[in-house]
Amino acid sequence: MRLSFLGGAGEVTGSCTLIESGYTRFLVDCGMFQGGHEAWGKNMGAFAFDPGRLDFVLLTHAHIDHSGLLPRLAAMGNRGPIHVTTATAGGCVKTCRLCKQKEALVR
Repeated sequence: MRLSFLGGAGEVTGSCTLIESGYTRFLVDCGMFQGGHEAWGKNMGAFAFDPGRLDFVLLTHAHIDHSGLLPRLAAMGNRGPIHVTTATAGGCVKTCRLCKQKEALVR
């Protein structure tokens, strides 16, 4: 198993962890970076992985620093399901509608 901490490590925002195990690749969160001059560049930069090759996203909760880059992930080719709790689904419907993945929410 390989874990890659792509955001939220060493800073407060931008939570994003890539987990790879055998033939499975998924993200835990896909959050937006906030604050500071570097945030815009981090949010608009290339992902460190191919979004089209992800099997799914596991979203811990709907705060923007955990879910804010889901629309960009979809725009870059991700079409996999987003696994959430019922409470999280209620909080991120607008974000997922923006990325046209509302139907991808799996509770």
